[in-house]
Amino acid sequence: MRSVAEHQAVVAGLLAPAPVEEVPLPQARGRVLGADLTASIALPPFDNSAMDGYAVRAADVAGATEGDPVVLPVAADIPAGRTDVPPLEPGTAHRIMTGAPMPVGADAVVQVEFTDGGVDRVQIRHAPAAGTHVRTIGEDVPPGTVVLRAGTVLGAPQIGLAAAVGSATVPVRRPPHVLVLSTGSELVAPGTPLQPGQIYESNGPMLAAAVQDAGGHAELLRFVPDDVEAFTTVLQERIAEGVDLVLTSGGVSAGAYEVVKDGLTGRGVQFVRVAMQPGGPQGAGRLEIEGPGAGLPVVTLPGNPVSTQVSFEVFVRPALRAALGHPYPRRPSVTATLGERLTSPAGKRQFRRGILDAVDGTVREVGSPASHLLGALARADCLIVLPEDVTAAEVGDEVEVWLLDG
Repeated sequence: MRSVAEHQAVVAGLLAPAPVEEVPLPQARGRVLGADLTASIALPPFDNSAMDGYAVRAADVAGATEGDPVVLPVAADIPAGRTDVPPLEPGTAHRIMTGAPMPVGADAVVQVEFTDGGVDRVQIRHAPAAGTHVRTIGEDVPPGTVVLRAGTVLGAPQIGLAAAVGSATVPVRRPPHVLVLSTGSELVAPGTPLQPGQIYESNGPMLAAAVQDAGGHAELLRFVPDDVEAFTTVLQERIAEGVDLVLTSGGVSAGAYEVVKDGLTGRGVQFVRVAMQPGGPQGAGRLEIEGPGAGLPVVTLPGNPVSTQVSFEVFVRPALRAALGHPYPRRPSVTATLGERLTSPAGKRQFRRGILDAVDGTVREVGSPASHLLGALARADCLIVLPEDVTAAEVGDEVEVWLLDG
């Protein structure tokens, strides 16, 4: 029996770092930066006003007070965006707006609230020090600075920064193209009438969504029948068009109609049992076939819905995110206090669905350990991890908890 850590290493080793591609900045949200981004300009790119008010020489208004204002002629208006800014002569002021370039000769801005707002002449009732309300060139980012490191996940602030330094495109990791296959002759599409013995297919949509959430691109190929020849034919036809990973669910146990196991045994995919619950039967490897698709990574997951999703969380999600260069490929984990007694089989790492109380830091199981209870999984916001050497965890014990919304 393979340990969880051993199988994690096997799956992680299948996926090479994703290639880097340039994408337009508006399409980069949520993507992972594939190379350092360097500023070719300074931020701010020029000295500018931090306030609406009047650009002045601090020495000209040094004695200004509320009761004894300094009166200066207003020589020019400088709105934001003006490019032909005249110099400021001694003994004058320029009316200036936030973000507008500071005129040569000015070294301070008096905000409009400390003036009478004059257009031709202005009464200034405050004596600012030199540099007051002036944003200096490069004070945020000097030119040549690495503003975003490779591995950064691009959210709104990062996209804003890239735009501010003039990047129309950014280098990001290309999402791995994952072919998701669900096998089982009993599966039918949701929305169609069920016949006796049939069930609605849920693993495929669930895994496709999980792949997308991890940063990959999912292609769902549904309703592959429990027929080895049909399965291998469909698989080879599709992978000839190019994918980065094949992800299957079902058909990997010890039954008589285990189509995935029967079709891929001897073709580079190794089927093992992993010391975990749920999700014991697993498979992983590289396809040994002739022609297109040779060497393609394949990960096979068990078919019970909870086993499928937990296996994805434990093995596939961190491997996909590592290939994308995520700085934190694993789910965030915390230590929580157990709110109820739990038992676990010796020698197996259990992943129990749980709900974490953020107020008191306690965690309780939702549902039961059974691997078919998808409703409980949908209500869970975390996984409670019970190590292989733990057979019973008592109320008040501290346990590791994986946060599913992080």
